[in-house]
Amino acid sequence: MNVAELSDLFVWSAATALTITLIAYSAELARITEAAQAARGARELVTVGGGATATAVTPPAADEGTAPRGRAAGIARSTLVLGTLLLLVGIVLRGVAAGRSPTANMYEFTIVGMFCALVALVVQQRRRPIAFVGVVVSGIAVLGLVLALNVLHVQADAVQPALQRYWLVIHVGVAIIATGISTVAFATTVLQVLRDARDQGRSRLEQPWARLDGVRQAFHGARVTGPGFAWLEQVPEARRLEASAFRQHAVAFVLWTLTLVGGSIWAEEAWGRYWGWDPKEVGTFVTWVVYAAYLHARTTRGWAGRRAAYLVFVAYGVVIANFTVVNLFLPGNHSYSGL
Repeated sequence: MNVAELSDLFVWSAATALTITLIAYSAELARITEAAQAARGARELVTVGGGATATAVTPPAADEGTAPRGRAAGIARSTLVLGTLLLLVGIVLRGVAAGRSPTANMYEFTIVGMFCALVALVVQQRRRPIAFVGVVVSGIAVLGLVLALNVLHVQADAVQPALQRYWLVIHVGVAIIATGISTVAFATTVLQVLRDARDQGRSRLEQPWARLDGVRQAFHGARVTGPGFAWLEQVPEARRLEASAFRQHAVAFVLWTLTLVGGSIWAEEAWGRYWGWDPKEVGTFVTWVVYAAYLHARTTRGWAGRRAAYLVFVAYGVVIANFTVVNLFLPGNHSYSGL
């Protein structure tokens, strides 16, 4: 077994460990749901003194970050760290096998991007464990690694002359970190919207649909205001989640800015121009613009809650499209997928 094959083995091992992480976080989410339903039952009116007086019993409020955690949460945290370390080893071995920084094609971008997302998740979970964010990010990581190994994988070789610069580490590395942080921020924003919908009693499944009402009824039991989402009562309030996501997006925006600036400088060195409207350049610029619009709307226009969250969803969708559609289907100077 050579070094490249050993790298692939470690990446597969990381995917396996993270699958266990995903299952454990899902089990913890189920436990939290049961605890939330029990807490709701304890808040119901109980009869005191033979039914003469009704008293509301309300247990102390708790969020998921301070509530007692079960065995599944411990397994999730342990396997998350293990999977992250295994992936790090796989990335280092990939670089050794290729004799360069492992950031030159879609396969390497994906595994390094998933590593950055996992590191951000580890940090976030140490400060405030939130099972839902763990489910989303670990699920994305497992999906990303499996797709990378089965669809995007290419042989570890040297890169094109235009990429043989220190900018390969700086420019691409910053873009990868920005993508990882954006992934965790996206998951936090999704949780924020769900928590806000439950607090406000909003669910599009509550009202009949003019068309396809059978579809609505089929999913009615999974409505956000229903018992299946009782675990949302145990997570931080929507405004706290929004504040956390805003800080993460602010960091990601700075990194996207550095990505644009570094890419322009590298383009001038490699191709003799700072900007050429290449599909990847345009995609990165659109990403930057949407995140800038989100931060501007949030800080100066007073946008909050769902309106600001929708901009986050658009921005993250552009990030995914810029990585997949642009790399695979739109030819340009950045077509280094290796496929």
